[in-house]
Amino acid sequence: MDILAFLADNPLIAVAFLVALGFDFVNGFHDAANSIATVVSTRVLNPKLAVAWAAFFNFIAAFTFGTLVAKTVGKGVVDTSHVTIPVIMAGLFGAITWNLITWWLALPSSSSHALIGGYAGAAVAFGGVDLLIPAGLIKVAAFIVISPVAGMALALLVQKITLRLARNGAPRAMSRLFRRLQLVSAAVYSFSHGTNDAQKTLGILFALLVSGGFYQASQEPPFSLLVLCHIFIALGTLFGGFKIVRTMGMKLTKLDPMHGFCAETGGGVTILAVSELGIPVSTTHTITGAIIGVGMTSGLGAVRWIMASRIVWAWILTIPMSAFLAALFYVLVGQFLEG
Repeated sequence: MDILAFLADNPLIAVAFLVALGFDFVNGFHDAANSIATVVSTRVLNPKLAVAWAAFFNFIAAFTFGTLVAKTVGKGVVDTSHVTIPVIMAGLFGAITWNLITWWLALPSSSSHALIGGYAGAAVAFGGVDLLIPAGLIKVAAFIVISPVAGMALALLVQKITLRLARNGAPRAMSRLFRRLQLVSAAVYSFSHGTNDAQKTLGILFALLVSGGFYQASQEPPFSLLVLCHIFIALGTLFGGFKIVRTMGMKLTKLDPMHGFCAETGGGVTILAVSELGIPVSTTHTITGAIIGVGMTSGLGAVRWIMASRIVWAWILTIPMSAFLAALFYVLVGQFLEG
């Protein structure tokens, strides 16, 4: 039996499947700012071209880095052998709700952590904390700190090296050069975003189909599902979250094409490295840290720390709030859908 026939025979799983793809779309929509904030704020590309550029590289990432991140999300956070379809659905609704709240407030929160928090919160509401896998959650929690710090450090290093190499160049010639280079760095960052974030939805879809009995937990997630996830995250990116672009690209620090190139390069390389290790990090946290890092090369006063502190509060609240929303949805709706 193929997946479409299986979904047709199982309406509840089909609805949960569509909700997961909805999350994937919202993830791309919400996190479009991660990919395009710097290239838009430096006026290298206009917003429409920028989201098309980002969406293309979000999609082609499907053909490269495998599914290690998907395995961590699908199997490494919650014990899938005791998870039901309504639990997964509640987790998705919690994550989507928190993403839309933070999008409305123009705060670049983490879709990844919203998904993991929602999944964990719904699982606890269903079967208690014994369903959680501490090692996986600790890994995710650790990279709440590690990924933005790594992005900041690497972007700061790239900026300092770039400044030294370009110190004797004519300003106009350097501006033209870095406007071109920023197209490359924006592609690298969008590629890394697709590599890490689309796999998170793949992990949830796989857990959903394991819960429904279509796959065994020991199997590999199929490539067709990976491509589907990349299509939906690319479509979400194409529609773009322009409210958050202003926060990321204009309210944290002043960016020029050189700053944009260094921030995207530092953030993109960081995400590609952790994706290779199968770690589901926040692309939002990483690029925010990278933007702050390049801003700091002009002095601490070049960074708008009040805005940075608002963003950090959104980071801190994402997992508990999405967990709460998912648990609430499970208690109010999900438990009545249990077979």
